[in-house]
Amino acid sequence: MSPELLGAVMMAALIAGICAGFPIAFTLVVITVVFGYIGLGPMVFDLIALQTIGLAKEEVLAAVPLFIFMGYMTEQAGLMQRLFLAFQLALAPVRGSLYLAVILTATVFAMATGIVGAAVTVLGIMAGGTMIRAGYDTRLSAGVITAGGTLGILIPPSVLLLVMGPVMGVSVAKLYAAAFGPGLLLSALYIAYAMVRSHLRPALGPPLPPEARAASVTVLVYQLMTGLVPLAILISATLGSILAGLATPTEAAATGAFGSIVLALGYRQLTWGRLRDAMVKTLETTSMIVFLALTSNMFGAVFARLGTATVVTDALLELRVPPFLMLLVLNAIFFLLGWPFEWPTIVLVFLPILLPIVQAMQYDLVWFATLIAVNLQTTFLSPPVAMAAYYLKAVVPQWELSDIMRGMMAFLVLQVIGLLVVMLYPPIATWLPNRLFP
Repeated sequence: MSPELLGAVMMAALIAGICAGFPIAFTLVVITVVFGYIGLGPMVFDLIALQTIGLAKEEVLAAVPLFIFMGYMTEQAGLMQRLFLAFQLALAPVRGSLYLAVILTATVFAMATGIVGAAVTVLGIMAGGTMIRAGYDTRLSAGVITAGGTLGILIPPSVLLLVMGPVMGVSVAKLYAAAFGPGLLLSALYIAYAMVRSHLRPALGPPLPPEARAASVTVLVYQLMTGLVPLAILISATLGSILAGLATPTEAAATGAFGSIVLALGYRQLTWGRLRDAMVKTLETTSMIVFLALTSNMFGAVFARLGTATVVTDALLELRVPPFLMLLVLNAIFFLLGWPFEWPTIVLVFLPILLPIVQAMQYDLVWFATLIAVNLQTTFLSPPVAMAAYYLKAVVPQWELSDIMRGMMAFLVLQVIGLLVVMLYPPIATWLPNRLFP
């Protein structure tokens, strides 16, 4: 059997093992060692050792646990609840005010956490019951919560972008700057859709009753100051320092992690139980990402050495399709991969395989990485997996899963529209990084 064909069998075995339910990281290790030894002999162990050492030297990955901890700690401190209450009181007289409050809260809070599951869960806990009591439409409410909660995977400090940077050989600071445009674009599309529907059909999102509004301007100002200002300072200290070139992502992440503890202490929410819970969740998430990064590096090195990746690249390039059509094909591949696989698997295993095609087509890597991030955010809302729906169903059991899924469909369309807009007009993603890092 030729090395190239052996590599193809290796990839097929990986996909079969994952679909059969075996743990992804351990499946990668076993397949890498077995097929690598068959194709390369004892040299595979040297290759594995070199990949392990190379990953250990990647300093930017040290920011992963720090940003994850910052997200979990701000969640434990109740900052999202304070922010939502502030927006709710400020927007109470407006039709669809809760929709607007949820999306604004999700957008701002996405800048303080790079994870999705926690955001959707917390938004569902704090807004689901309020929306039910206010008589808001179930499907539109579910769509707003799930779509808003997934913004954390795109808007910095996104852990996805933090992991994607080293994989693509692109500055994480540039990726963070590039993600703001598409992230705010999607947020604006969500807001426009929810507010237009609320104004065309007032029954979908009526204004809140007087008893649910601020008792006075003083109360409103106090809620805005305590809910928004501290979080804005934390975001400025982390993302602001990265974009201004004052700190590396790792240094900024350490600042953010410390700042989240200070905020929890200031709000009198810092207890040993909450701190321990945040640390345990951080350890679990980080271990999964780093172990998967290590094993996927091993797999990718063996796969590339067998030559299968080169064959795939050459075959696609020989089709001589226009660059935009190839871009659509690549995005369709990533979208379909998002159904059975979670984003770490896609970014760490499949992206390196397709990256030579991207480089051969001479796409702007910062722009392309942003497109992939938007694309992978879309997979959280697309059936049959649609993990955001299950996160929400777990905390708002009153809503039927079918209604949650239907509510997400309109926002899935908005996601695709946003993706196409960024494809057709790259400056949405490239303008800010080009200005900040000429």
